[in-house]
Amino acid sequence: MSIQFVKLVKQDSGGEPMLNIKVTDSVMTLLKRKNIADKTLLLVTDDGGGKYSLQGGACSIGAKFSIVALDKFDPEYPLSIENNFDLKLYTSDYDTRFLRTGLTLDVKNSRITLKDNTGLLDSNVLIANGKDILAAFEKGIITNGKSC
Repeated sequence: MSIQFVKLVKQDSGGEPMLNIKVTDSVMTLLKRKNIADKTLLLVTDDGGGKYSLQGGACSIGAKFSIVALDKFDPEYPLSIENNFDLKLYTSDYDTRFLRTGLTLDVKNSRITLKDNTGLLDSNVLIANGKDILAAFEKGIITNGKSC
């Protein structure tokens, strides 16, 4: 028995992909320097609501994001985010609630920023290894136990 994964792309009413992001050269340079540009990457809301959420709480809903590097596709994050570097970048249906038109990942003041047409979403997008996150959670370790 073989399992086949299908690349899902949310579309607007005109059939255009809804999830598009501009990745700046500086972000691409950073991803290459960290040797993760060729990995499967997730863009996730870091609010405690997802499998790879590093921190969270009510005050961070839709305001904190992470890029999570994986060794292989995770079917719980099936939505492809089209981008100008053809990165294998995905997210979940839950996370799309916070991702709007005009998404851009950039580097400002040595930090990754995420913005959309409404303005800045996160001035410090974290990069994490999915395998390390899951292993830490298995041991009961969380990265930020503080509440809002």
